[in-house]
Amino acid sequence: MSKYQTYLIFGAPGSGKGTQGRAIGTIPGYYHFACGDVFRSLDLKTPLGQKFLEYSSRGELVPDEITIQLWKIRMDLLVEAHTFDPDNHFLILDGIPRNVRQAQMLEDTISVRRVVHLSCPDRSKLAHRLRKRALRDNRFDDANETVIKHRLETYDQESLPVLKHYGDKLVTRFDATQPAIVVLSQITSLLVEDRAAMAAEGNFPVQA
Repeated sequence: MSKYQTYLIFGAPGSGKGTQGRAIGTIPGYYHFACGDVFRSLDLKTPLGQKFLEYSSRGELVPDEITIQLWKIRMDLLVEAHTFDPDNHFLILDGIPRNVRQAQMLEDTISVRRVVHLSCPDRSKLAHRLRKRALRDNRFDDANETVIKHRLETYDQESLPVLKHYGDKLVTRFDATQPAIVVLSQITSLLVEDRAAMAAEGNFPVQA
């Protein structure tokens, strides 16, 4: 199986990964996949759903093996249903990988072209966004102050090293405190630039 040509949307909880990923996913030739949506769609009455709830309610990451297994199963289903076509879509990944081990576990499946880093060092702004999202989307795991603090600490300790794993050549930083439309414009400029570079190299495996 050829690897999925992938762009990673990376950032702390509340940085706007879902907002930007969904917007990019509306562009022909790009398919947005939010790992968090997969977990939130789980039937909480099942053993796997209960296991997810056990971790998310504490603001902790779901174990790597469960995360990667679920992701690969869902991707296989999307390919079989022709919803995601690796030959005609760039994959926009949001919420995975969340640590270096997950990044290593995905190396046989995805080829990361760029990492879009939505940077927001002001933790108070992130906490405010999470509380608003909790009310809007009924995501009650985002409403608890203790859980919010733990989620941000977990991001700093476990997720931030992913940026170093991919290196400065692949990572592009964007100020996530800007209006969403401004950030989107900057990201799409990066995508256009990357496609032009691929075309110039004669290396354009995706037909989008």
